[in-house]
Amino acid sequence: MLAFMLAPFAACMVLVAIHSYLGLHVLAREVIFVDLSLAQMAALGSVIALLAGVAPDSSTAFVSSLLFTAVGAAVFSLTRTSGKGRVPHEAIIGIVYVVASAAAILAADKAPRGAEAIRDVLVGAIIWVTWPTLAQKTVAYGALGLFHYLFRRRFLTISFHPEEAERQGWRIKWWDFWFYISFGLAVTISVPLAGVLLVFTMLVVPATIAFLFTRDLRRMVLISWGSGALASLLGLWLSYVGDLPTGPLIVCMYGLLLAVAGVLRKLGVGSPATARVASPAGTSS
Repeated sequence: MLAFMLAPFAACMVLVAIHSYLGLHVLAREVIFVDLSLAQMAALGSVIALLAGVAPDSSTAFVSSLLFTAVGAAVFSLTRTSGKGRVPHEAIIGIVYVVASAAAILAADKAPRGAEAIRDVLVGAIIWVTWPTLAQKTVAYGALGLFHYLFRRRFLTISFHPEEAERQGWRIKWWDFWFYISFGLAVTISVPLAGVLLVFTMLVVPATIAFLFTRDLRRMVLISWGSGALASLLGLWLSYVGDLPTGPLIVCMYGLLLAVAGVLRKLGVGSPATARVASPAGTSS
């Protein structure tokens, strides 16, 4: 069991490390379904490449997915509004998702293996990940993590304290574009491995659990990583002993862990949820 499940578990840990942190930004920005929308844009790009006769696991297919994801990132950054806009940002995100989904279905209907490609995008194949593939993705995630670390003050301030960023005159749409590009790149890399459902779950559920218990950023990161690791471990173990589909079972374990966290919060565990996240030091630079 250990030999068979070690690579999938390592893949889950790598995915949780990047997506649980990005999820904190997503919840703070209140753009919960941005991951689904960008993932669907990536899926549309891969199906379009398949329709053009490109192999699904080729570099050309990856570039196609990334280009479509970049279009989504540009749309989301340009349509951001200050405060309550005439059209909620979440509505734009939802529209992009449904249009991309419909277009992917239309393209898949004419593409060879189109139906199988759509299914692979939804559920992924994390159980069959190989160590060389995981090593390549880890390097890419490491580069993304370094990018977010270098610009953490900008991204954190815009996500958690947008009024402060506006007061300092930052070009918020410009920084939003780079945030969504990096976010979309993470999604584009992750979806072929884990599928849309698991990637979305790893993004939203650990961050939601963290938001239930604290507003201290460091504690939020630790709670996100820890809860994601626990849910992934439980899902992989139950998948092995019960001979059940791995991705969907891991998603269910995340849901169960969130329910337990909700009960604990109702019992008074954790600090008040209304506490404010501290502004990152040096945001005036």
